[in-house]
Amino acid sequence: MPYTLADARFLLARAAGFFHRGLLSVRTRGLRASWRRARAQLMPPPRALREALYLPAAAPFAPFALASSDRPRASIVIPVYGQSARTLACLRALADHPPEAPFEVIVVDDGSTDDTPQLLSLIEGLRHHRRAANGGFIAACNDGAALARGGFLVFLNNDTVPQPGWLDALLATFHTHPDAGLVGAQLLYPDGRLQEAGGVVFADGSAWNHGRFGDPADPRHAHVRDADYVSGAAMAIPRDLFLTVGGFDGRYAPAYYEDTDLAFAVRAAGRRVLYQPAARVVHDEGGTSGTDTSGGPKAAQLRNQAVFLAHRRAELAAHGPRREPTPADLHRGRRQVLVIDALTPQPDRDSGSLRLVNLMRLLREEGAHVVFLPADGRDQGACTEALRQLGVETWCAPHLGGIPAWLAAHGSRFDVAMVCRHYVASVFVPLLRRHAPGARLVFDSIDLHYLREARTAEVTGDARLARVAARTRRRELAVVAAADTTLVVSVAEREVLAADAPGARVEVLSNLHSVAGPGRPFEERHDLVFVGGFRHPPNVDAVRWFVAEVLPLVRQRLPALRFHCIGADPPPEIAALAKAPGVTLHGYVPDIGPYMDGCRLALAPLRFGAGVKGKVNLSMAHGQPVVATRCAAEGMHLVDGHDVLLADTADAFADAVVRAYGDRALWERLAANGLDNVARHFSADAARDVVRRVFFDRAGLTRA
Repeated sequence: MPYTLADARFLLARAAGFFHRGLLSVRTRGLRASWRRARAQLMPPPRALREALYLPAAAPFAPFALASSDRPRASIVIPVYGQSARTLACLRALADHPPEAPFEVIVVDDGSTDDTPQLLSLIEGLRHHRRAANGGFIAACNDGAALARGGFLVFLNNDTVPQPGWLDALLATFHTHPDAGLVGAQLLYPDGRLQEAGGVVFADGSAWNHGRFGDPADPRHAHVRDADYVSGAAMAIPRDLFLTVGGFDGRYAPAYYEDTDLAFAVRAAGRRVLYQPAARVVHDEGGTSGTDTSGGPKAAQLRNQAVFLAHRRAELAAHGPRREPTPADLHRGRRQVLVIDALTPQPDRDSGSLRLVNLMRLLREEGAHVVFLPADGRDQGACTEALRQLGVETWCAPHLGGIPAWLAAHGSRFDVAMVCRHYVASVFVPLLRRHAPGARLVFDSIDLHYLREARTAEVTGDARLARVAARTRRRELAVVAAADTTLVVSVAEREVLAADAPGARVEVLSNLHSVAGPGRPFEERHDLVFVGGFRHPPNVDAVRWFVAEVLPLVRQRLPALRFHCIGADPPPEIAALAKAPGVTLHGYVPDIGPYMDGCRLALAPLRFGAGVKGKVNLSMAHGQPVVATRCAAEGMHLVDGHDVLLADTADAFADAVVRAYGDRALWERLAANGLDNVARHFSADAARDVVRRVFFDRAGLTRA
């Protein structure tokens, strides 16, 4: 094919545009940041990034159908002007991988002059609205919103290919974060690189596509977080809120900055603007309007920056100058809290994990940005993703690298650093003092390990374990002495430290639970349940003792009753108990809700241990009465006969089980008072004052 004058003009215009953007980048970002950005743009991305994407195969058009609903939860509004091939690729993605949520698709044709109208008429399940004349992106989107029937509006560019699960992830954000008002997707280039992980707006009204050309899985871009704005290429908003704030503002017609201004309007209405990395959308940036801001449709971007600055000058005064934003910049004005534990918490497996996750949730509710670092550095799949969906910046391999190097790079941004468990804290305390010198150091004991080990040695008569407990005591108290504040889970443990570490600042932050409610009534519940992971020695001993010495006494009077034993990692000695009469061994159960709501009584037959027992809290939060030993009820504000039945011998424990199982009035009283106990002592509201004092009290952020 001969080289033409048109070809030369194209290449010249492209080179000029690149040169113009390069000069602008150097002036605003600096030479080093601009070089990193250019290198990221020009270097080929890993093949795996593209291979992980769904992209419709190029093929001649054939009619197809969308799985749309007459009663949609979400209305997907797609404005189009020509570019029929791109529109069809977008719609094909919706057809090939339909969302689980009921949806409708409204394509607003803004006066296309190509074959768009004819092709759209051949797609079943599509609502097609053709405007009489071309009015631009804003007018087309507002027209589509007026036609929508869903509770949520989802604006989607026609030069996008939404990936499987994208819409359900967007909508789920509004459930997980009820204060969300506007949620944007993670935008990807067709080669798999990150295009935008939420936007940043500077004081001069200019904007930044955060994460551009980066790795979509980088922990900085892989968690739900607040954004200054999210791109109108793929965003969701409650329809009522969109109408309340006036839709896309016509002062920016025909396009550009309308999405940025909408984000500011949503915040002014008291709602949050969030970036959702699980909603992945491929966006062929500039596919419809080009990328050169010096001319053509994109020229409106520079013009509207001045319009936006004039309109939002008061809000922009709080924004920083234009520069490549650091993690500290992204969360400006918020307390930044680092949380370190041995492993990523698994709240469906142990009560310590549930407490830690709920603490991080509470910290976020109070306005902190939380960063979690597992000492083992491992990505725990669903558990890691759950933290990121909660809004916790969670680091792990392969992006973590060496922990000392990571702390050297990030430590200075933290106001508070909390380390869980003495054997983790003893390693991290020196690093934190060096790399996070401005952070207040909090030691979360989870429970006092040396106290639990000493009690185990006492019950078992194990002299070797007694020596181990003495060594643990020295190590744990050394961490208490090195920390600025130590957290324990009960008043009883605080009293222990008052004697063993009299100079330490100690706060009680107990288990954190949501009150699920009373659940099913007495007559609809049957059997007994125990919940507890078997890597914890007190649980092994408790179940062995109950099955061997208590359950036979109970079944003499209640022969049809069954004991359901739930817990991960049962050792052979526990697995063997499945042969005992009346015992059902379940092992790990991902959803214990049916047992909390379906079993009549929960048991906590622990003979030794320390801390506060999550199994007791969990049952009470579901309106399930508990029969426990006094050791299991320690530090939990429980009164025998009021909100729990307590017994320590086999005969007394069996009597308590039979009594509570058959006495409806007693059962209902224990259930109601147990719910009240959790609400007063173990809910987020009960912990809020301590959390504010330890993590947010500015006067206490320096070492005492």
